[in-house]
Amino acid sequence: MSAEPDGPEDRLRRFATIWSRALFPVTATSITRPDFERLLLPLARRLREALDERVFAAAGSEAVGESLVAAHCTEPEALSRTLDVVDAYLVLYCGADAGSGEREELRARCSRIQHAVAAGFARALRERTLVEQEAIARAALEARGTVAEALHASEARFRAVFHGAAVGIAIADLDGTVLEANDALIRMFGGLEHHLRGRNVAEWTHPDDSPHVWRLYEELVRGDREHYRVEKAFYRPDGTVLWTNLTVSLLRDADGAPQYQLALMEDTTERRLLNLRLRYEATHDALTGLPNRTLFFERLEKALAAGEGARFGLCYLDLDGFKTVNDSLGHAAGDRLLVEVADRLQACATAPGEMVARLGGDEFVALTTGPDTASEVDDLAGRIMNALAAPIRVEGRELTVRGSIGIVEGPAADRGAAEVLRSADITMYRAKHAGGNRYELADPEADARAITRHGLTTALPVALERGEFFIEYQPLVHLGDGSVRGAEALVRWLHPQHGVISPDRFIPLAEHTGLIVPLGRWVLEQSVRQARAWEARTGAAQAAGPLRVNVNLSPCQLTHPGLVSDTVEILERAGLAPDSLCLEVTESALIGADDDLLKPLRRLAEMGVDIALDDFGTGYSNLANLRRLPVSVLKLDRAFTQGMQHFPADPVDLKIIEGIVSLAHSLDLAVTVEGVETGAQADQLRELGCDTAQGWYYARPGPPDRLHELALADAR
Repeated sequence: MSAEPDGPEDRLRRFATIWSRALFPVTATSITRPDFERLLLPLARRLREALDERVFAAAGSEAVGESLVAAHCTEPEALSRTLDVVDAYLVLYCGADAGSGEREELRARCSRIQHAVAAGFARALRERTLVEQEAIARAALEARGTVAEALHASEARFRAVFHGAAVGIAIADLDGTVLEANDALIRMFGGLEHHLRGRNVAEWTHPDDSPHVWRLYEELVRGDREHYRVEKAFYRPDGTVLWTNLTVSLLRDADGAPQYQLALMEDTTERRLLNLRLRYEATHDALTGLPNRTLFFERLEKALAAGEGARFGLCYLDLDGFKTVNDSLGHAAGDRLLVEVADRLQACATAPGEMVARLGGDEFVALTTGPDTASEVDDLAGRIMNALAAPIRVEGRELTVRGSIGIVEGPAADRGAAEVLRSADITMYRAKHAGGNRYELADPEADARAITRHGLTTALPVALERGEFFIEYQPLVHLGDGSVRGAEALVRWLHPQHGVISPDRFIPLAEHTGLIVPLGRWVLEQSVRQARAWEARTGAAQAAGPLRVNVNLSPCQLTHPGLVSDTVEILERAGLAPDSLCLEVTESALIGADDDLLKPLRRLAEMGVDIALDDFGTGYSNLANLRRLPVSVLKLDRAFTQGMQHFPADPVDLKIIEGIVSLAHSLDLAVTVEGVETGAQADQLRELGCDTAQGWYYARPGPPDRLHELALADAR
């Protein structure tokens, strides 16, 4: 018993051996099978190279098909056996080292290789046939002009070519009656001579014939054309269809008058069926049988190019929570769920102009065309939602399927296919973010905002590298004596196209992408360095002590393992005391926080860094939790001060603020109020016992030098 091949070359030789054994019996060659195997080995190596290519190029695989014809592998069965071997063994032996995920990609690439090999084989066989056809035609023309004493020899040569040719040949008179047919043509039509000889070519019309086929025929028999070449279908006597490449030439007599027709036929039925099969596989989803992304884009582009007055409607569906099914029940159950969903969607799109396709994963699209798509697409979306309402039974469990749909509808000529699909995708995610199990109509303004958000997200990483961020500082003022005690650092983005962008637009994007960690470290470093510069310039003139800088921390930064070490390093490198830094953490970020999350904040607080609980009053936290949080400052959200802009102030708001201040002071916490815009607000907050405040009443966020000037003015 021989050992299994263990190296790439061994596996390649094994593949070549299997290929030669399948192909040798149907090959007209005088060499031995081992020699034939050695002939196939470089062709097998080409196939392996095509399988390994990351960007598929059909030329190498097509060359393999051409080489088979050059090696006299011209029987129809030679191509089918080659494709069977490639399909069954190429990935097995030449992709054995691939992982399971990569194996699926190799299978898809193997299908494209089969298509390319078949195309190369067909092209080479066609060229070889054309050479034979031209030789036969020349022989026929030469036979017409030979002298009488050479007629017998010429006729013998012609008969040898006529009967021994691999292509079908027929000779007919100008009325279309078949006079002669060779053996190859008789086999094409079922093997009986009377099915051809004596019949008129007009009997062989086929519904798939294009009108110009018979116009060309009429021109030829009139003598206005010497030959023509078309692809034409014929019905065999048993009712099956024979597809051929048909070449018809006109034979003239010695005086140049039209006399006969010479028809050469190449049987392309198997090749056509193969192309149809490969085309189907390339344009349909292997799991569900629905049209795939390729075919859908072809249909969508055709619908969008339908001309003035045409309209379209598109539903973009994404299943809600499908990942949970895969994670809990496995991918096999997920596949069965997708198949059932596909069947239900297919049943929803049965009207003319409607189609359903699977784009990939759990994403499906439904397209409708016609004059009234505005109402039809809404109706289609409703049918889809109703079809998904009934539970789907998978592995003995009833699964409830929900879906989010984005709808785009409008005139066909307004947009391209990519733009339409992008708008539908954006709209679908808007429906998903709104809770799912619903559909939304596309909104150009919402699309523009989403595209802008995407553009900002992709520009964020390079913006930090290019130095497009800068920091403004808003003063923190002591309500008792009006002195400036510090400032909150507020980062801004100076975008090359959009100008200055506020944090509420790009901070959520930075948190989503993870860029908030390096961005937050940069803000902390710049702010600490600025606080040290204030300290050096103010010196002893600041009676209340050095100016403190407040820096915001995002939830992502709280969980970053380098928070404490980075903060210590930045403070030490700048030479700033820890008590000159206050880190602000939103109340919502600390709701339900466990000891692991609070541990870094406690370490920083033990070092002397102040921790402020920002936006207090918006997170609905348990006030009793304040005792376990390592905070020293409460920052009341501006929502508490808005009701104080009117006179008299809302007494309920005043009581709430008074209670919070009393609670905070009892826990030795200072209270800072945001959003102070009037002197009346400042006076009331001072009477309520608040410690510091910030807002436009004192100063808007600005450059660091302005804060230094305010601090010096207070000192004087």
